[in-house]
Parts: sequence; C-alpha cells; structure tokens
Amino acid sequence: MSTGVAAAIRPRVGSRRAYPPVRLAAAVVVAALTLIPLGYVLVFVIAEGPAQAAELLLRPRVGELLRNTSALVAAGCAASAVVGTGAAWLVERTSLPGRPVWTALMAAPLAVPAFVNSYGWVSVTAAVEGFAGAVLITTLSYYPLVYLPVTAVLRGMDPAFEELSRTLGNGPWRTFFRVVLPQLRPALLGGVLLVGLHLLAEFGALQALRFPTFTTAIYDQFESTFNGAAATMLAGVLVLGCLLLLVGELRLAGRARVSRVGGGAARTAVPHRLGALTPFALLAMAALAGLALGVPLVILGRWLVVGSSTAFPIGQITEITLTSIGFGLAGAALTCVLAVPGAWLSVRHRGWVSRVLERSTYIAGSLPGIVVALAFVTLAVGYLPVVYQTSILLVAAYAVLFMPRAMVSLRAALAQVPPELDDSARALGARPSGVLWRVTLPLVLRGLGTGAALVFLAVVTELTATLLLAPTGTATLATEFWSNSSSLAYGAAAPYALMMIVISAPAAWLLTRESRREMGRA
Repeated sequence: MSTGVAAAIRPRVGSRRAYPPVRLAAAVVVAALTLIPLGYVLVFVIAEGPAQAAELLLRPRVGELLRNTSALVAAGCAASAVVGTGAAWLVERTSLPGRPVWTALMAAPLAVPAFVNSYGWVSVTAAVEGFAGAVLITTLSYYPLVYLPVTAVLRGMDPAFEELSRTLGNGPWRTFFRVVLPQLRPALLGGVLLVGLHLLAEFGALQALRFPTFTTAIYDQFESTFNGAAATMLAGVLVLGCLLLLVGELRLAGRARVSRVGGGAARTAVPHRLGALTPFALLAMAALAGLALGVPLVILGRWLVVGSSTAFPIGQITEITLTSIGFGLAGAALTCVLAVPGAWLSVRHRGWVSRVLERSTYIAGSLPGIVVALAFVTLAVGYLPVVYQTSILLVAAYAVLFMPRAMVSLRAALAQVPPELDDSARALGARPSGVLWRVTLPLVLRGLGTGAALVFLAVVTELTATLLLAPTGTATLATEFWSNSSSLAYGAAAPYALMMIVISAPAAWLLTRESRREMGRA
C-alpha cells in the first residue's frame, strides 16, 4: 500500500490535554444515569449471594438460553454487516441503476418495527419460527443500522485513495479490503455494535417467533413472579454479553484516525461498472427490499382488508398517535443532548477515562426494556416519588435505553471532523465552549440529526418499558398493537401498526434525504 493511503488511516496518538471540567462533569452525570439499570441488577445479584446465583444460573435451561442468544447475536451481526455493507457499496460505488430509489428503500425498513415484521410473517406461515426465522427477520429489521453509517462514510471518502491503489496494480477486491474497509471500520463496527445490542434486548419479535433468548425468559420470569431473582440473574448475564460486545468493538476499532484536513477531492468516486452483473445486482436489491418492506406491508394491508376484528376508532387512533409522536420527539431531544459530552470526549480526548464514560452508556441498551423500567420504578418509588408514573420518568428511561443510537451517530460524525480545526480556533482565542458551539457542533449537525432520527424511530416503537412506565391511562401505538395482536386480533392491531409506520417514515426519509441530494448533483 502506498504511503499516502497508509497515512490516511494511520493511528493517531490520543490527546494529552486535560479534560475540560464542565464537559467531563456532564459526561460523568450522563454515565451515572445510564448505569442505574446496571446498579439495580448488581444490587440484586449481590444480595442473592454466590450460592443462590450458582443455583439459578447453573441450570440446563440457562445453557440453552446462552446458546440461543449467542448464536442469534453472532449470526445477526454478521448477516447485518454483510447485507448493510454490500447494499451501501452497490448504491454508492457502482453503476447500479436507480440509485436514488435504492437509497431510500434500503433505509426504509427502519420504519417497520421488528415485532410488527415478525407478527406479519408468523400470521402467514409458522415456518419462520425458530433460529433461522429469527436471524432472517432481525437482519431485515436491523441491517439499516449498518447500511446508513457505512453509506455516509463511503459518500464522504476521498476517491483519490482508491484511485491510487488501483494505479499500483490492486484490483477492486484488494482495493476494497486494503483501502476502503479500514476507513469504513469505525462506522461499520459502530453499526454492528448497535445491531448486537438490539439483538440482546429484543423481545417482541423473538416472542412472536417462539425463539427463546435471555430477554424472552426474563420477561416470562417477571410476568410470573414480578422482580424474581431468576430474572435478575439472567439480566446479569446480558450485562456480561454487552461488555463482551463493547470490548470486542473497542479492540477491533482500534485508534485509527479517519478524518482529514481539507476537503479532499471535490468530486464523487467513479462508479465501478457492473456490466453483465447488473441484472443480478438489481435482483438482489429488489429481493432485499421485498423481504424487508414488501412482505410486512402486504400482510398489514391484508389484515386491514380481511381481518374480522378490523376497526378504525379515529378519535382513539389520533390521540394515541399524537402521544407516541410527543414521546418520540421528547426522547430524541433529550437523548441527543445527553450524548454530546460523552461522544465529544471519546473522540477529542482519547484515554481510559473517556472510553469508560462513553462505553458505560451502552450497557443499558443491551438490557430488556422491562429491566430498565423496573430499575427506574425502584429508584422513583424509593427516592423520587414525585416522578413516579409520570412522563418524565418514561422519557428518561427512553434516553437510557437508546443512548447508543445517538452516541454511535455522534461519535462517527465527530471522528470525521479534523481536530486541527479545534486547535486553530483555540489558537485564535476561542474559549472551549465557543469551539464546541461555533466550530464542532455545526460540522456534526448531520450526525446529530441522524442520531435524533434513530432515537425517534426506537421510541415510537418501544414496547416493554412503555408497558410498565407509562402513566396510568396512557397508551402508545406499540402498546395498543401488542395488546391486540397478543389476543390474535390482527385486524384490530393493524391500524396501530400502520400508524407506527406512517409516523416513522419521515424519520427514515430524513436519514436518506442528504443521500438523494448528493446523488441528484452527481
């Protein structure tokens, strides 16, 4: 590899500057908030003692759950990485016809909740139940979490590196693995991390698919014993799984620098000619869009038309839709604001302190919503009764649950902003707060918007925490869908599923808007 290409991805020595006290304090407070569920789990695990813990965990059933969960996370992450990266490469780096259309379609599955997708498939055929169906449907639901960040990096990557590699005699595959993939690594691993965390915490889709994991077992335990010791022990195993994911992502990501000073080449990369492979590429993309979008939408339409329980209570649907939108906007705003200090420190002041603070915000994302909800209920009842059964507590739980979505988006965006810009602003006399507000944040607004859209999509489709924490008499689209579909009233559930997709569509569109603009200028 040439010196120029290697320099673009060389490791960067972490900053030795002292941590800004205000941002450090803010990051510590946010980390403490996100660690509340972990503290809840640890307190109960310690209270049970080692003998009781061993008795609860060293059972054949736990071994089965461990195998199922591990296999699902491994297969789902691998499949999402391949599908998401492959789709991004075809859209951004090849002569694929209809690129603007494919850009939108590849991100659109984010608007279809995984549990809606699974119920749609299950209502048609029982063949999707089990491991294979779980991998298929979770991959179709979550691969956009890889596709979107990889697409963003491919679009912003300087094509000169690839051209230089080809002039040195490297073919397309060698260029991809030696030049492109190292630059994609932070975004790719960040997306895979999000997929893994979602798979650890996924409940609704896996319950419908009858594939038992730690999360479904925890829900069953809480439903039967409410706050049972066995459920809490299983949650502790999920925490260990989350830590393994975080350590793995951290080691694989390394400390490579992927930003550059200057705009690089003011042009897009020359697309690779697909030639005779064009029909096969189009067929693959159409199959992916059909499985991820076509099947659930067609089945949803069938429920609406022929469902014996179909009803359209307009007033109730409108009220519940507005409630879901309100929670989504509040959750997205709070989560993104809380994510800024930790993401900024993790990129600008690399060290063990910033890594611990940033990584701690991911732990709650791997826990089932019901565990996070019970932790907040325990805290509110014992210490803050004024917020119990209020929207404030629910929105705070959303922020803790979905912090990884905002954190990954912000971290990836900040990694693309050269730290030399911050240094130049400080050299010109700007204060740290001025550098943040006038230099850094304007350059990461797209990443901030991406994070907000991802959190909004998650909040409006969140189920288990909402069931427990929502104020009395408050319903959301997700809880109404679950209530009806659990009793097999698919027709009655269909309008709520449809509205979830409708209000999620603008956020999915926001995630692809810049892509369409760029392609329109290409």
